[in-house]
Amino acid sequence: MTKRIVVDPVTRIEGHLRIEAEVDDSGMIKKASSSGTMVRGIELILKGRDPRDAWAFAQRICGVCTLVHGVASVRSIEDALKYSIPQNAQLIRNLMIAAQYVHDHVMHFYHLHALDWVDVVSALKADPKATSELAQSISKHPNSSPGYFADTQKRVKEFVESGQLGIFANAYWGHSAYKLPPEANLMAVAHYLEALEWQRDVARILTIFGGKNPHPNFLVGGVPSAISVDVEAKGGITGATAVNMNGLLEVRNIIQKMQKFVDNVYLPDTLAIASFYKDWFKIGGGTGNYLTYGDFPTTSMDDIGSFMIPRGAILNRDLSTIHEVNLNDPEQIQEFVAHSWYDYSGGKQQGLHPYEGETELNYTGPKPPYEHLDTDASYSWMKSPRWKGHAMEVGPLARILMLYANGHEQTKELAGFALNKLDLPLEAMFSTMGRTAARTLETKIIADQMMSWMDQLLANIKAGDVRTFNEKLWEPSSWPAQSKGVGYIEAPRGALAHWAVIENEKLSNYQAVVPSTWNAGPRDAQGQPGPYEAALQDNHHLADVNQPLEILRTIHSFDPCIACAIHMIDPNGEEFLKVKVC
Repeated sequence: MTKRIVVDPVTRIEGHLRIEAEVDDSGMIKKASSSGTMVRGIELILKGRDPRDAWAFAQRICGVCTLVHGVASVRSIEDALKYSIPQNAQLIRNLMIAAQYVHDHVMHFYHLHALDWVDVVSALKADPKATSELAQSISKHPNSSPGYFADTQKRVKEFVESGQLGIFANAYWGHSAYKLPPEANLMAVAHYLEALEWQRDVARILTIFGGKNPHPNFLVGGVPSAISVDVEAKGGITGATAVNMNGLLEVRNIIQKMQKFVDNVYLPDTLAIASFYKDWFKIGGGTGNYLTYGDFPTTSMDDIGSFMIPRGAILNRDLSTIHEVNLNDPEQIQEFVAHSWYDYSGGKQQGLHPYEGETELNYTGPKPPYEHLDTDASYSWMKSPRWKGHAMEVGPLARILMLYANGHEQTKELAGFALNKLDLPLEAMFSTMGRTAARTLETKIIADQMMSWMDQLLANIKAGDVRTFNEKLWEPSSWPAQSKGVGYIEAPRGALAHWAVIENEKLSNYQAVVPSTWNAGPRDAQGQPGPYEAALQDNHHLADVNQPLEILRTIHSFDPCIACAIHMIDPNGEEFLKVKVC
């Protein structure tokens, strides 16, 4: 006999997500269903607009992933109109995307995911001196004195005794699945609070290059970061407006701070926590299929071979074979709506490539209040993307596996170091904890790479190259009558692409297939579960069905951003439904 467990809403994510799981008498999950509970619509708003303005609207798909949608959008228009960008613009984009990665991954680990593994209330039992010894044994981080941890413990105690836990409220404190000793919990809570302050500096990079954050500015044909400098005969740089030398040096200093925090706090904390949860390296692997679009070009987006993160697909966990991926091939990338609240003009069973994509709403679900969704019919506002018919996981684990399979030296070195320290085989990466560890390893790789891009940008400026946008004067009258392009990016949460079709100088179709659509989408016409669903069906036992902490652990390991996948605005930009949470 099975019991259906409902987690709605899943908290500590961006957007609205409902998980329903069928659990047997032993507490084992037998079937899981992932439902996006808000309706998608940004694509409708973009129809008929000037393609050069698309990025400003597309950025509003999400309040967290603003930068990546802006980049994907401008890249789609540049691809459609064959518009190249200067090397400096490519470097600045790389730096902005990388800053988003490091910021996003650290914030996710400490503020969205760590509390699935860290019992905050248990930290009150810790000995600050023993906590200091633990911290110093795993890291050279300067904030590791007994007094530092005693002060943190006092702050947490004040939260608890006041009866108002604030940011630490409404969790399953005391759950039997928590395994960290009190000292490890106190160390993690201290770093949680420290990361809140650290992230303010990191966000400055996006402000310096993009003018503001969130929603930094972008430009089709480059970046709006004009660099104005005087290059002296001696090769020095003096006097500047726009992005000046002071700003560039500030970026360089922030990168150094980022690297120190990743090396001295994030990486050691991940390994320390993982050592207490090694059983989670056997849980939550899911589909075993992984997809990357590739990103961080050293030359141009046309030169796929120059990407730091390679493009490809891995099937059935076979790292020996990398399958080629073509985003323009209608037989490779398709979205299905068999279990979604959408209709296709050719029927719900067909799959459509995004260039031919349709966003026709057709809600057939239960009216609230309701107990359960009809998961045998339609049950989500997310579509089901597939690559050659396969449900594919995207994100940090997919990228680390792709880098490893391609022989990337630093990836193999870091993975080997982490796995050896934990005494685990490579196969352990196909798991919930492997997904979390991959995000940390990726952060280290990208943070280290940032300084190389920064130095290259400074060298270009010293040599007199200050171009950051394509000065070519282009008018819509010179465009072809019809063109189409795809702009893609490896966003922190995974492979993201915007497909744009331009007719008579306006957008006639625009489709965004985002990481959380790949990962959180419902079953397709063949009944294949999406990655969230498959992961929850992979060796999950609930210690307490009334406190499904295990579900949160695996879902949070993907870092859901449901707002990216689903929206709530009509074609005229008006809200047509309000949801009240009581």
